[in-house]
Amino acid sequence: MPEIELVATDLDGTLLNRDKAVSVDDFSTLNLLGNNNIYRVIATGRTLYSIKKVLPDDFPIDFLIFSSGAGILNWKTKELIYSRFLKRKQVISVCDIFLENNVDFTIHKKIPKNHRFVFYKSDKKNNDFDNYCNFNKEFAEPLNKRKRNFGRASQLLAIFPDNINEFDKVREQLTGVKIIRATSPVDDTSIWMEVFPENVSKADALIWLCHKLAISHKNTLGIGNDYNDLDLLKMTNYSFVVKNAPEEIKQNFSVTDSNQNSGFTRAVTKIISRDAMHCVST
Repeated sequence: MPEIELVATDLDGTLLNRDKAVSVDDFSTLNLLGNNNIYRVIATGRTLYSIKKVLPDDFPIDFLIFSSGAGILNWKTKELIYSRFLKRKQVISVCDIFLENNVDFTIHKKIPKNHRFVFYKSDKKNNDFDNYCNFNKEFAEPLNKRKRNFGRASQLLAIFPDNINEFDKVREQLTGVKIIRATSPVDDTSIWMEVFPENVSKADALIWLCHKLAISHKNTLGIGNDYNDLDLLKMTNYSFVVKNAPEEIKQNFSVTDSNQNSGFTRAVTKIISRDAMHCVST
């Protein structure tokens, strides 16, 4: 049986079901992993502020990789142990390209306040972008193009209403930054472009964490569901995607059950049997 020392999972669409809840089986599996001294890591695109809406402080994990890898939190101590940001010149450069292409986008403050942002809305119809800004309106303010009312930033987010050609066109113009594609968690259709420093991804953050914990990638297991999980899934030695993932992603990884049917537990127990975990924990 493989020696697994760390299990990393995406949150929305993977560990969380449609009701934004964790199944009884998955909760039990997280506890069993902890009892067996296996590190439990959530790797999500959510900000710290957003995480607090769905996970209680005593949720059974050890580390949280958030904002697609721009930050890492020691979950037990709530200490921020890792963070990355874009320099002002990089922010201005990306902003100018977005404006030239008439793209709807946001610019987010540095971690840990990156739930706050300025936004630019074009004249195009974009319901997903409108819903995003309205949902977070208490933290949003319009972009002042003259005053350039921003400095360093954790990230920029552009939302394309299901138009991969426009996404690719803009991506080709961006250099010196990391582009992460994600499917909108709001309407499950629109394409999100997250712009980070070059060394930011869920995989980069997990590599840093594994080095800190002295864990080889050979002893890691990863579970995800979307394009922004690809780097992580290529990095972990045992990698699974849930059944509800896009078809083109499922072609490249082992497939477990859906997030509605405890796909997290099914993936973990394909590599580590419950009997083995019970044996060690008793």
